[in-house]
Amino acid sequence: MKKKLTIALLSGGSSSEREVSLSSGQQVFEALDKSRYEVRRYDPRNDLGRHGANGEDGTVQGLLDLLNIPYQGSGVLGSAAAMNKIAAKRLYAQAGLPIPAYAVVRRGEAADPARLCARLGLPLVVKPAVGGSSVGIRIVRKPEELPPALAFALDHDGEVLVEAYIEGIEITGSVLGNERLEALPVIEIIPAPGHEFFDYHAKYTPGACDEICPARIDAELTAKAQALSLAAHRALFCRGYSRTDMILKGREIFILETNTIPGMTATSLLPRAAQAAGIGFGRLLDRLIALSLEGRGAPG
Repeated sequence: MKKKLTIALLSGGSSSEREVSLSSGQQVFEALDKSRYEVRRYDPRNDLGRHGANGEDGTVQGLLDLLNIPYQGSGVLGSAAAMNKIAAKRLYAQAGLPIPAYAVVRRGEAADPARLCARLGLPLVVKPAVGGSSVGIRIVRKPEELPPALAFALDHDGEVLVEAYIEGIEITGSVLGNERLEALPVIEIIPAPGHEFFDYHAKYTPGACDEICPARIDAELTAKAQALSLAAHRALFCRGYSRTDMILKGREIFILETNTIPGMTATSLLPRAAQAAGIGFGRLLDRLIALSLEGRGAPG
């Protein structure tokens, strides 16, 4: 009988996305083939030492590199770059990828709301530089709304991204692979009435938004969105998988951000895209595990 591969499944932690992580971890645990894998579960908040804020920002990845332990997903560089939205914007721009105009506001520095509005226009999106699941984000439609939105975002992080709001269709493109990449079907996201954008509640509450896969866009736009997802994955030095959120306005597509550890809950987008490509959840996990071992030789 072939020896089982021992897997450590980390979920939970102490970030604002703890409940999402726990839910993802439970779904992954249930789907893993126990005849192939010995699964050991850990909650970084309770079971591991304090190595980093979220586990997605490169700190846990660095620890695992030091211990020579393979892990799923991007390494230190890709994880850190994608987690910091300002760093990601600069890498996107350097790669020539289309992004909304933006500015950076730092805690302790005087911000001029009138100047920001004049430079970027209205509406604006205000978001913490580091974080996920749309935590700390507000949309500003009037100049007087900007100062409280900045204060709210600065409560979550010391740097804040102020970005031009682009009215359009929200889409997301998922990518699988290390050197050889595969773009999955594009998903169109339609937040339910009462949600200005794909916020935390809309992301993780069944029925709070419609997710159409494949997206209702023509073949040319689909190819363009998939190409941008692949380019974003490469620009941020991602591995294993990623999911890039974009806005489609007319025939233009703008990249918003890339997630290096996409959710794996019952309502998550990457598993939905994989399913549309004929890759069931269990098979998806097998593939991600294989990618984590790629180039490392046979597992011990």
